[in-house]
Amino acid sequence: MTLQLWEHCSVATMQADGPLASQPYGWIEDAALVVQGATVHWVGTRAALPDTLRAQCVQQHDAGGALITPGLIDCHTHLVYGGDRAHEFELRLNGASYEDIARQGGGIASTVRATRAATSAELLAQSEKRLLRLMQEGVTTVEIKSGYGLELSQEAKCLEVARRLGHTQAVAVRTTFLGAHALPPEFAGQSDAYIDAVLRMLVQLYAQGLVDAVDAFCERIAFSPAQTQRVFEAARALGLPVKLHAEQLSDSGGAALAASFGALSCDHLEWLSPDGAQAMAQAGTVAVLLPGAYYFLRETKLPPIDLLRNKGVPIAISTDSNPGSSPCTSLLLMLNMACTLFRLTPEEALAGVTRNAARALGLGDRGVLAPGMRADFALWDVQRPAQLSYALGANPCIQTIFNGEPR
Repeated sequence: MTLQLWEHCSVATMQADGPLASQPYGWIEDAALVVQGATVHWVGTRAALPDTLRAQCVQQHDAGGALITPGLIDCHTHLVYGGDRAHEFELRLNGASYEDIARQGGGIASTVRATRAATSAELLAQSEKRLLRLMQEGVTTVEIKSGYGLELSQEAKCLEVARRLGHTQAVAVRTTFLGAHALPPEFAGQSDAYIDAVLRMLVQLYAQGLVDAVDAFCERIAFSPAQTQRVFEAARALGLPVKLHAEQLSDSGGAALAASFGALSCDHLEWLSPDGAQAMAQAGTVAVLLPGAYYFLRETKLPPIDLLRNKGVPIAISTDSNPGSSPCTSLLLMLNMACTLFRLTPEEALAGVTRNAARALGLGDRGVLAPGMRADFALWDVQRPAQLSYALGANPCIQTIFNGEPR
């Protein structure tokens, strides 16, 4: 299998263990990186690269002094949807409340209508544009949730579009079934009956090979812990991992519930309690923070960052790309917001879109540059990793390598 060498670079391996763990960012100055096929074969200082290994490298790339990091991972998006909600944004800025807009048929319901009305081809065209913007910033893996169809054929349509994006673009797509996102209009006042429908949908969508994980929105405006538990039990019966939109608007105890099912992640978490954080730590559940939604909704309740640190809960960062609360397709902007709004360090933020984001998706083969890991990485026109969190609106990505191949 062909060996490729990248040199004249520095590498932020983002390793959390091993000999580089004591170095911030798992940093290697004047580095060399050898790829064999689709995996990393060797990484270290250029001086330590064995001459015999260099001689075997059929392709040798001069990185021109670039910084190399693992490919970025956007671990929480709602990328497939129809229409937009810019009009609602304008209404809110002119004084309308979320409740006012919802009573007029807005909110998630408006996106459900637009998504149901869109053809698969229309959804693919709209979603592809959003995905390409993420990819231009070094994203190599993205999670895409359903949740704007809320009916079997419509949820299938969205998940099929997500799968197609992963087949037609040089990016890995993980699909998450979020049928328990909101109550569709045909089930108004019948939330338990709708959860029955969600469970039927899950079985059929899983049989079609469209589901990698299962999510739910456990909140006072969405579904109760008891209803969420039913969804999780059905996922567990199918051997599917779970995730949860938890503690965004109140402390519903969702994080502890999700942790009891060994959840990959709990997301949002502004109202997370010490008990919830402890349960997440014991379960190894990742905290996915979504600064775009915090900013866009003008929230004032910060996620408990120090609590997460003290409990040793891994922290990931994501765009939460969606039309209603985070119409964002820049993961680099989320790095800056995580630092400025949530006071994460630049190293914590970068870990949040690499190794911890991989963990939030249950993917142990990426997010770190080390022998045996996937050869997904990005070259950046910066000198130090902190610069990726620093410049507002900048995109210093020079090139992205996906599965060992330049894209």
